[in-house]
This record gives sequence, structure tokens and C-alpha cells, in this order.
Amino acid sequence: MKKVISTNNAPAAIGPYSQAVEANGMLFLSGMLPIDPSTGTIVEGGVKEQTTQIFNNIEAVLKAADVTMDHIVKTTVFLDDMSLFGEMNEVYGSRFRGTFPARSAFAVKALPKNALVEIEVIAVQ
Repeated sequence: MKKVISTNNAPAAIGPYSQAVEANGMLFLSGMLPIDPSTGTIVEGGVKEQTTQIFNNIEAVLKAADVTMDHIVKTTVFLDDMSLFGEMNEVYGSRFRGTFPARSAFAVKALPKNALVEIEVIAVQ
């Protein structure tokens, strides 16, 4: 069976999808945008600020599922431009302790709401 995970401490889904779905001990988080859940808008600043907000949102959804960043096994990072990779990577690296999850990173033509970065994760409970 699958269970929908949601929290008001992360941005609400802006379409027909869930913030996260748990199935058989695996937690699949939808792509997170750098939206401040208290304002509903993209945070000001560049890719570092946006990546920080995304990880705040990810942690909020993980907490709603009773798991932590340590449970993440795979991430996918979508960037507006690969020139942003270095700055994103600085913030990304600071948010994990010990071993890092597997990761893919792609430049895409455009992201929703003109975000510079979007990150999705898979965690294991």
C-alpha cells in the first residue's frame, strides 16, 4: 500500500501530485522548489539561497514521515544552468553528514516558477 505524506511546513503541491509518497518502507519526495511555505513565493537571492530553502522544505517533509536526511539514498538535482552547479554543490554538501546519497544532476530548459534549482529525493525508512 502507499501512503501520502504532507505537511504545512513545506510548499503545497501546485498540481496533481503529492509532496511525498511512502510505499514499502521507501519514501519518494516530489521535486522541491525553493518556495518559502509561509509566503508561497520563491526565496530571494541566488542558487545558494534557493538550495538552502529546498533543503529546509525537504527536511520538513522528511520529518512528517518520521525520517531524517540520513535516510536519503538518492537525489536528483535539476538546474536552470550547469554554471550554477558549484554554488548549489556547496550548500548540498553541507546538508549531509557521513556518507552522501547517490545523485544525478541535470541542466534543464526551464523550471517551474522560474526557479534556478529543483531537487527530488528518495529515502528509505
